[in-house]
Amino acid sequence: MSPTPDDLPEDMLPEDALPDEPPSEDDGPDPTADVLAAAFGAPKAGGPVGAPVPTRCGHVAIVGRPNVGKSTLLNALVGQKVSITSRKAQTTRHRITGIRTVGTAAAGGAQFVFVDTPGFQTEHIVRGTATLNRKLNKQVQAAVEDVDLVLFLVEAGRFDAADAKVLALMPAGTPVVLVANKLDKVTRRQDLLPWLQGMQARHPFAEFIPMSATRESDIERLLAILTPYLPEQAWLHEEDALTDRSERFLVAELIREKLFRLTGDELPYTSTVVIEKFEEAAPKADGTPMHRIAASIVVERDAHKGMVIGDGGERLKRIGTEARVELERLLGAKVFLELWVQVRSGWADDEARLRAYGYE
Repeated sequence: MSPTPDDLPEDMLPEDALPDEPPSEDDGPDPTADVLAAAFGAPKAGGPVGAPVPTRCGHVAIVGRPNVGKSTLLNALVGQKVSITSRKAQTTRHRITGIRTVGTAAAGGAQFVFVDTPGFQTEHIVRGTATLNRKLNKQVQAAVEDVDLVLFLVEAGRFDAADAKVLALMPAGTPVVLVANKLDKVTRRQDLLPWLQGMQARHPFAEFIPMSATRESDIERLLAILTPYLPEQAWLHEEDALTDRSERFLVAELIREKLFRLTGDELPYTSTVVIEKFEEAAPKADGTPMHRIAASIVVERDAHKGMVIGDGGERLKRIGTEARVELERLLGAKVFLELWVQVRSGWADDEARLRAYGYE
């Protein structure tokens, strides 16, 4: 049963334990998060001293409405960018696997196989995107049915119709953890307790974790809370693995991220990136490795092509420059990048083209 204010110790009452002021800027533990979690039964990081730690490994789906911060959370959990981010809704269009290993297999430890899913699509079901949206929503539904644990991500203090549609997908028999993200954005912390009680009434969550995905201490705390939910079994990946996606896939995603970030809301939802060439070239004279990459930016209409190219080709040039810089960090090599823009009307509602472009 969810606690009421009368059930809580005096030092956990909202007016005493949940101050109005936001948390400090340092990276120490957020006492507000600890108090809120304790009130709803979530353990703090750590465990009994000296207790044996079994080797654990499991799949964890990260689900939520579009733009709630799923990809940001995945990247923070993994410790490196494996999923792209932007303000444009439905930036993530594939199931992205990120891997985080804590400890060693010899000494006992845990390996988390996180699955970042597309935001469950309800707002962009418009003409010309039905097939794409159907595929994306199927990915979300398949993900929650095929994992050991589900992280249901919401913004702290907020729950709307889009969140409710995702919550309705939660399978029976799989533990679901409520992750209340963006806690640092909440100024009136005392308002969170009644909100949390309302959330507990909506679903029997296994845990409630208030946090900010940008705080390293919150990420470590989250991993500690999730560890007991992973099955005791051998690890599925190497200890230093970060993702099961290929370099070619990550290259396309990084270019698409720059496309979305530099066009903002101007470019419509129906655009994607297809890698035409990805190959190692002869190293430079000083031995530096080289990659040659050619990619097509696919849009729906000629007008969209002009938006991507920009005046005198300046926007396309900037997309290429910013993508190349990040690709060189990803690949550890110099990159020669060529970009073209192609018009393919109706691609987002064409099964054959979607398969050709890598949509499952």
